[in-house]
Amino acid sequence: MRISTYLILAVMAGAVSCFNPYQEQEPAPSGGGGGKKTSAGVSVTALLSETFESGTKTAYTTGDVVLSTGTWTFTDALIGNSATDAKTGTQSARVRNGKIGMKFDKTGGIGTVTVSHAAFGSDVPGTWQLWYSTNAGSTYTQSGGTITSTGNVLATATFTVNVGGNARIELRRTGGGTNRVNFDNISITDFSTTNPAPALTSISPTSANAGASAMTLTVNGSNLVNTSVVNWNGTALSTTYVSATQLTASVSATLLANAGTASVTVVSPAPGGGTTTSATFTINSVVVPTGKKFLFDNTKAEMAGNADWVIDQDGSVPARFPTPAQSGITATTAETYWQGAISAWGIALVKRGHTVETLPSSGSITYGNASNPQDLSNYNVFVIDEPNIVFTAAQKTAILQFVQNGGGLVMVSDHTVSDRNNDGWDSPAIFNDFFTNNTVQANPFGMSVTLNNFSGVSSNKSAVSHPILNGVAGTVTQLQYNNGASLTINTTANPNVKGHVWRSGYTQNTSNVLCASSTFGTGRVFMLGDSSPTDDGTGGPGNTLYNGWSAYSHATLLTNASLWVAKVQ
Repeated sequence: MRISTYLILAVMAGAVSCFNPYQEQEPAPSGGGGGKKTSAGVSVTALLSETFESGTKTAYTTGDVVLSTGTWTFTDALIGNSATDAKTGTQSARVRNGKIGMKFDKTGGIGTVTVSHAAFGSDVPGTWQLWYSTNAGSTYTQSGGTITSTGNVLATATFTVNVGGNARIELRRTGGGTNRVNFDNISITDFSTTNPAPALTSISPTSANAGASAMTLTVNGSNLVNTSVVNWNGTALSTTYVSATQLTASVSATLLANAGTASVTVVSPAPGGGTTTSATFTINSVVVPTGKKFLFDNTKAEMAGNADWVIDQDGSVPARFPTPAQSGITATTAETYWQGAISAWGIALVKRGHTVETLPSSGSITYGNASNPQDLSNYNVFVIDEPNIVFTAAQKTAILQFVQNGGGLVMVSDHTVSDRNNDGWDSPAIFNDFFTNNTVQANPFGMSVTLNNFSGVSSNKSAVSHPILNGVAGTVTQLQYNNGASLTINTTANPNVKGHVWRSGYTQNTSNVLCASSTFGTGRVFMLGDSSPTDDGTGGPGNTLYNGWSAYSHATLLTNASLWVAKVQ
């Protein structure tokens, strides 16, 4: 009875196997694991590895190709087997301005996708992206960034997708054009429910000012998953998964309210996962402007020729208010925050609680003019660094009245024959004309510019203590001239004029003075005979730049002098 049953079953099995003589033989899967690769709508299992060795497609017209892994749709693509196709075997996919994609799902999800790629033949570099679908191709999501294929030698790109269930991929050429890209050796691993250990490499930005508005923090790393969370001092932030190498997180204004630091980490949940090492986010204390107001002149062609004597050029047209806003300056702000040859000077003043502005080329030098928002009466100090246009009679009067009534004036000259705009006037001649040819008082400050040109370093400073030499910014020890002009002081014209540093090797008398100060009325005046110490080495393209600000005692001297004329010390 048992023997008969076995015989019947065997016959039935044979009948079933021979029932349809026209049944197609489907290709066996490669890449490990069981299951079969079929047309659209049928899922496959295990790992997947496609080498394009079994398919045939010789034209770019859209069509399906049966490969070892299953059916793929080729759009503006073909199977290439020429000598100029980059490949490891005899064939690879060649995509022009289209895509190739699985017409079937892979069960077990997608962990990582590895693709060999190169530019076809001598074609210029081409770009492409990997997209995946978890709904049988109805919609797709990009994984990772845009890849550029260069040269004709295969390179490897790896994408961490990490999606479960049924999934499929597409490789899409981007950028248009007819340049072609070869793809080969596509390998797809299963999705693992064990999360990898995440790593954090950088954050952006790394700092903000106290009181800043809510912001988005970008976190870069590796082995990130769609359940990874950015933590701020151990508290989870609202996190968006971008890719396996990037997350974004929302940082509220409350978290940025006070100065300090925050520890930023990434946490991936169990199983597996873990917490990364931390990155430090700094919340800077903000300098609150409570001090004096400084106005830097740009009405006298201070940017003529190869010069750039402004705190911020703003695209060669300095505006009243430098940008970014000075409210963003902190104790650690670099002078490159603004682009101007004397930006370091302006930023140094802001760091001490003062405000700075530029008098633009369209502005007016006036005193007592209520209709002028930048009238000198609205400021404590007026800074003129190497003017290249002579002052009018009205402008001279305005400046002198400003000083007489308590204002501070800082003047910086340069060497003789330094006419930047070729109008026949250089800064020594302009200042001397100001001193001698005005309607208020001849030689009001008791100083003039000597028409010479020299360079050198000097520690020949006055032994008499003065806040300019020994002030809140420190002690001046040395001053360097890099092609400048000396000053001459005249105590008969103004008994309050003082020399502070003289040329090296010269007697400390009325000539060969490198910098001097004076008073006029209730105001204070400082003058330097060389613009090089004010230069911080930055500025607009085409300008001759020299980093004098950070050399010797220049920053100390100019900061002390600025604060002295402002009556801060």
